Amino acid sequence: MKTNEEIIACRKIIVICAGDDGGRGYMTDLDKKKPNKRASVVWSFGGGWDHVSVSFADRCPTWDEMCRVKDVFFSEDECCVEYHPAKSEYVNQHPYCLHIWRPQAGGMPTPPSWMVGARNGENVLDVIRKAEEALREEERK
Repeated sequence: MKTNEEIIACRKIIVICAGDDGGRGYMTDLDKKKPNKRASVVWSFGGGWDHVSVSFADRCPTWDEMCRVKDVFFSEDECCVEYHPAKSEYVNQHPYCLHIWRPQAGGMPTPPSWMVGARNGENVLDVIRKAEEALREEERK
């Protein structure tokens, strides 16, 4: 996660307060149809986790909006997630709030890109070849 200083210096955030372990404020440029619409953001670095919560008053943030939030709070090379916990672990303090998480200790496993689809510059045949190669490797184990 970016440092508090980097986050506070970002022009996309109106900071309400900030401390040693994070802060809170608003972002106004997330909704491209309504650029003045405010999204509430809360970020923290405590307890071994980097965390950002994002909410609008009347709807959940979209995937594209969450990607823009990720770009503001995390470096390009950092992987972070939006969890879907077990039903027994659900917590819902706000009906339109989403969270981005990243554990501070160690890396985070991610599936190989071929399991998702073709990346820029690849075609479907490239992906199929990668998948076949990975499956053959699994069979050899």
